Amino acid sequence: MNLNFLLTRSLQLSSAQPVQSPDSALLIQSKSFPEFALLLSVKYKITPSKRVNIGQKIMEGGFETKLSRNASLMENGLGNHGCSHYRRRCKIRAPCCNEIFDCRHCHNEAKNSLESNPLQRHDIPRHQVEKVICSLCDTEQDVQPYCINCGVCMGKYFCAKCKFFDDDVSKNQYHCDECGLCRTGGEENFFHCNKCGCCYSKLMRDAHRCVERAMHHNCPVCFEFLFDTMKDITALPCGHTMHLECLREMEQHYRYSCPVCSKSICDMSKLWRRLDQEIASTPMPAIYQNKMVWILCNDCGATSHVQFHILAHKCSNCKSYNTRQTRGGPADSCSSGMSDMVR
Repeated sequence: MNLNFLLTRSLQLSSAQPVQSPDSALLIQSKSFPEFALLLSVKYKITPSKRVNIGQKIMEGGFETKLSRNASLMENGLGNHGCSHYRRRCKIRAPCCNEIFDCRHCHNEAKNSLESNPLQRHDIPRHQVEKVICSLCDTEQDVQPYCINCGVCMGKYFCAKCKFFDDDVSKNQYHCDECGLCRTGGEENFFHCNKCGCCYSKLMRDAHRCVERAMHHNCPVCFEFLFDTMKDITALPCGHTMHLECLREMEQHYRYSCPVCSKSICDMSKLWRRLDQEIASTPMPAIYQNKMVWILCNDCGATSHVQFHILAHKCSNCKSYNTRQTRGGPADSCSSGMSDMVR
């Protein structure tokens, strides 16, 4: 083990802090580059006699110059490359069609567009990506965090399992082994629900309703697959999931029930009280006074036999107006009433 290796190893790890490894754990604990190098010297079992002056040697002019030059190389092109989905300094070669794209989303958008042949549409198998192309020197190489030709860091965040690169580490990316992909928001803020098959905020640990494979389906509004979407997702009180922006669009159109199961998505008690007042002030014609219908409550699932009203029907169990009529209707009363009038 020599000092040049120690310098190189220290510099590489310091420029790739988000990568989870024992070395990066050491980096978090260290306060300066010399201190981190000393920690590494312990990790790689450099003898005490050689370790005594290592900090002083690192700070010598020659090493500082080399360190500054290499650090500049690591930051070369940062933020200037990538696509609308990710900032990164490499492209990927798709193993399915052998074409080059900025990222998997660029591939999927291109190969599934309306202009493409329906018989040739497909998604990239992300975990099968084997080759990347450096955006600075165009060198094609195996998947790795640093270019083998120019030495540039191709992504400040790098996941070898997902073959994923991203220069924007403000997202606090982390890899979830149970999900099998990288997520954002910080691992310390999320937990994986085995029944739902996805990661949720720890604030929902004891509050969310489990739905098996809750995110392994399309958004019920826009039909985009939710599990690996880049958009924000929300879990409704019923346990079903959808895009947050789709939920907000529903609310703008005064839709307050789950598109999957029709349960209310928020507290509707104020609206129910207003409906009580409207129904009380809107008496039905005499022909419908004794008309009874069967209803099913979307919120509690109870079945009730209630008086027919043109505005809404109230559940006898939970007092919700989120109901649907199942049997009996105004047509019967109209027919019988008209028959009496003809007679």
